[in-house]
Amino acid sequence: MHAPPVAAAIGVSKSYRLGASAVPAVRDVSVSVRSGELAALAGPSGSGKSTLLHLLGCLDRPDSGEVRLGELRVSHMSAGRLSAVRRDRLGFVFQSFNLVPVLTVRENVEYPLLLGRTPAAERRDRVAELLDRVGLSGKQSRRPRELSGGERQRVAIARALVNRPALVLADEPTANLDSATGGAVLDLVDDLRDRLGVAFLFASHDPRLLERMDRVIHLRDGALAPGSLEALACA
Repeated sequence: MHAPPVAAAIGVSKSYRLGASAVPAVRDVSVSVRSGELAALAGPSGSGKSTLLHLLGCLDRPDSGEVRLGELRVSHMSAGRLSAVRRDRLGFVFQSFNLVPVLTVRENVEYPLLLGRTPAAERRDRVAELLDRVGLSGKQSRRPRELSGGERQRVAIARALVNRPALVLADEPTANLDSATGGAVLDLVDDLRDRLGVAFLFASHDPRLLERMDRVIHLRDGALAPGSLEALACA
């Protein structure tokens, strides 16, 4: 029997209020992400890719349809339980890095483990291992302002991985990086996928990123575009 996808959206729809009107952002979309996969949601601005990423990342709830993380049906979980599931199963990388400026590199990566009350010795070992993997073991005492854009993105990736998630979600992770730095970050993602077996799901319109993916899921006007390469595997 095949393992369930690490994340799946089944017939999800989401609208937002604009005055008295409801503006649809995602319309009856079904997608899934498999273990160890590099996948991307692609489409022009307004296509629904960021909204769908937020739904799969349990940062927002669908108006209809269902989201699953592995075997868990999460769409109707309480906020407290959903927060714990999100912390344990998912990692996030944001376009603006979202590092805490007053914390060092080591402290930024360690922060999710503090929230999860991981013992100090295990925190130290996990952070050291990840900073070594992303090539920043010599800069762990620096603060974000002392790092380049590519280095800050590496810190964000290490932080996303420190809880050993099954899936990392990233919204436009190369948008603020030049070509060389963006390519180096994607090389790192590919290496981490191979070494750790974690899946990555990106929302992006960057052709440099899309050409590196195992699978690209195309969206248009909040729905799967005709001819999209998505193959649903959520049953």
